[in-house]
Amino acid sequence: QVQLVESGGGLVQPGGSLSLSCAASGSIFRYAMGWYRQAPGKQRELVARITRDGTTNYADAAKGRFTVSRDNAKNTVYLQMNSLKPEDTAVYYCNLGGDAMGYWGKGTLVTVSS
Repeated sequence: QVQLVESGGGLVQPGGSLSLSCAASGSIFRYAMGWYRQAPGKQRELVARITRDGTTNYADAAKGRFTVSRDNAKNTVYLQMNSLKPEDTAVYYCNLGGDAMGYWGKGTLVTVSS
């Protein structure tokens, strides 16, 4: 069982930046990785994904503001979030292997508020 642990969440003002990390207990180099988020009363949504070879995809809401990256040697995936908006407030989850049968972390809360 692969374990994923997210960190870096917290309270940030609108326009600010935050960097999230996802540390895996095992090797991630074979897998695409993703960041998802879920706000209260909302559906879980994909924020960003990064393939095995480093190709990235972003939700329209994240494009131009967020950057996903990976360090396979450290078994870690990152999400750099800039120009944060209140609508970005959510629990952010790390995923390994897809959202169907993949592994999930417990999430880290990001709150964007004045």
